[in-house]
Amino acid sequence: MKALNKETAVKTVRPERIIQFGEGNFLRAFVDWIVWNMDQKTDFNSSVVVVQPIDKGMVDMLNAQDDLYHVNLQGLDKGEAVNSLTMIDVISRGLNPYTRHDEFMKLAEQPEMRFVISNTTEAGIAFDPSCKLDDAPASSYPGKLTQLLYHRFKTFGGDPTKGWIIFPCELIFLNGHKLKETIYQYIELWNLGDAFKQWFEQSCGVYATLVDRIVPGFPRKDIAAIKEHLQYDDNLVVQAEIFHLWVIEAPQEVAREFPADKAGLNVLFVPSEEPYHERKVTLLNGPHTVLSPVAYLSGVDIVRDACQHPIVGKYIHKVMFEELMETLNLPKPELEQFAADVLERFNNPFVDHQVTSIMLNSFPKFQTRDLPGLKTYLQRKGELPKGLVLGLAAIITYYKGGERFDGAPIVPNDAQDIMDLLKDLWATGDTRQVAEGVLGATSIWGEDLNLIPGLTDAVQANLDSIQQGGMLDTVLSIL
Repeated sequence: MKALNKETAVKTVRPERIIQFGEGNFLRAFVDWIVWNMDQKTDFNSSVVVVQPIDKGMVDMLNAQDDLYHVNLQGLDKGEAVNSLTMIDVISRGLNPYTRHDEFMKLAEQPEMRFVISNTTEAGIAFDPSCKLDDAPASSYPGKLTQLLYHRFKTFGGDPTKGWIIFPCELIFLNGHKLKETIYQYIELWNLGDAFKQWFEQSCGVYATLVDRIVPGFPRKDIAAIKEHLQYDDNLVVQAEIFHLWVIEAPQEVAREFPADKAGLNVLFVPSEEPYHERKVTLLNGPHTVLSPVAYLSGVDIVRDACQHPIVGKYIHKVMFEELMETLNLPKPELEQFAADVLERFNNPFVDHQVTSIMLNSFPKFQTRDLPGLKTYLQRKGELPKGLVLGLAAIITYYKGGERFDGAPIVPNDAQDIMDLLKDLWATGDTRQVAEGVLGATSIWGEDLNLIPGLTDAVQANLDSIQQGGMLDTVLSIL
């Protein structure tokens, strides 16, 4: 078996046009895979310089393999199982700014450099007032980026053609707005002047993005077989699902410079990211939250098996297509396609996704992912969505704890005050008190849900039905 490097594998040399803050699994399986596809299928012709955002990281491992690695995509594509391996060669080099600071700052001097992409975790886009302009480097990601931008501004004398296009991929709603705000805070803190501020405003674009791809990461259990198949000793293989979506809130001229759509990729340039954020939370996270307790209390442990179950599968379909989809404002065909993609992802034959792993903190999840849909549905249709109401009753029943009908343990996991509340309510043995107590818990919902017309009665009726006839019969009664 060969080592993986540019002596043993073909590595194409391309101009360095992208600075990427972050070297983790997600960026390598998502952004770098997208750049690779653009290089293969369009005239994009760009390579990526990876910057390690914190002092301890993986760039040494990357550089040891000349920044070559394989992406292993697994999942269903239009019903067909796919398990592919692709060598990604778009990273030109990895840089640790804590040990090679001069080299890091010189990135700002490269005239062809055009894009900055980041994923430094949700905590990465933060203002740290202790950062100084002459730190080598600033500790925060926005601080480092401001240092580079200011150096570029000075190097090219404020040339308006030398601005950067910046795509943050951190999982924060309107991440671009937050990053831009933080850069302004550093411009202010470091007194970088109006001329630089104006250049940043007019010549650079910081765009909000939404990213979506499940990336399990390094395939520990499959790695021996993968290396045997590749005949390369690749220690940076990264596994990901086939589905990918990148929504970028930017004008069409940015899309022309970053032609991912021309490479047939699921990358959308849109006027507003918000409806897509809402779509993902509603049609992917929303069904997850309610299918989990319904499936588990029906004796089903894996998400894929829940989708394929003759009764639970119909329940999932009802919640997605007949209830939650009706609360969104994007074109119907687009929503139906997205929902079909979500179901294909839930059915991934390569991932055994335990429903109990989704049950952590179910009440706060229902509050953000399903409650808005429940209210909108009631407002639009004049009646409560039966599937979502049953999902809420299923969560309440799951939080009773104890054992499932087949002896499997029921182990709820949430904030202690929520756990204590449910324990006390179930101790009364009165489902009316349970329903009223949970719905009236303003500490969970920020409001009294007993005021939603008909909800208390509907939740109680479901709780009674689950206690008396079991979960499957209750699901059948609403289908």
